[in-house]
Amino acid sequence: MSALAGFPFAKMNGLGNEIVVLDLRGTTLNVSPAEARAIHAAKGLAYDQLMVIETARDAATQAFVRIFNNDGTESGACGNGTRCVAWIMTRAGTPDRFFIETQAGRLECQRTGDWTFTVDMGAPRLGWQEIPLALPQTDTCAVDLSFEDLPKPSAVNMGNPHAVFFVQDLEAFDLPTLGPALETHPLFPQKANISLAQVISHDHIRLKVWERGVGITQACGSAACATAVSAARRDLTGRRVRVTLPGGDLHIDWRASDDHVMMTGPVELEFEGRFDPAIFTGC
Repeated sequence: MSALAGFPFAKMNGLGNEIVVLDLRGTTLNVSPAEARAIHAAKGLAYDQLMVIETARDAATQAFVRIFNNDGTESGACGNGTRCVAWIMTRAGTPDRFFIETQAGRLECQRTGDWTFTVDMGAPRLGWQEIPLALPQTDTCAVDLSFEDLPKPSAVNMGNPHAVFFVQDLEAFDLPTLGPALETHPLFPQKANISLAQVISHDHIRLKVWERGVGITQACGSAACATAVSAARRDLTGRRVRVTLPGGDLHIDWRASDDHVMMTGPVELEFEGRFDPAIFTGC
């Protein structure tokens, strides 16, 4: 029987990006890939990301956060999920400004409203080896990748690899069909999040995302950050933009002062409960 049986959880979302949060601080529990998949398969608990809050490993942070995709793989970053974690932690008494650690590095979180948070997602990684890509590229603003009628994408790492295709009309492309093939394209040795972006104005972008290990999602915070960086690098927008996803708007500021990308958006608590032991049968 899984030690998670009967353990409390919170079902949340950030702009419709479905999130389950477990706060394991102060326990010796951990989550296996099989348990992560079992939670996703349970009725009413399907998620895009499972955010597991663990005891801090670094004295300069308040927690270490592991991030699972719904296929059981781990991700380095999840902006929408990090805002949900921030809500859980501040409700439990953590100050309104604090740091967490993830596989992708340290992130600063700050409450900006009752249900709104800003996350410092750090500086983008733009070198082809940092993203990573399988082949050298002279310019990751326009990666040497030809696929059907899509333009060459921009590539950037925002805690995980992203490829952003700027198109004239989002509705002209079938992302559920394109996404799986591009996610696993040989150019992306660690797979990639695939975004279709349409620039509406100098400070507004529409975005649809196929998330690696997840699929089509209502919102993806790291993809919004990657898209804002890519658009600014191509001189399509300024460094501060509103990114509209199917689930709503995120506000992204790629700060010139330190190159860090600030993401601001809301969270929502859907319900809380305890895990039914039956969901872990076979784990």
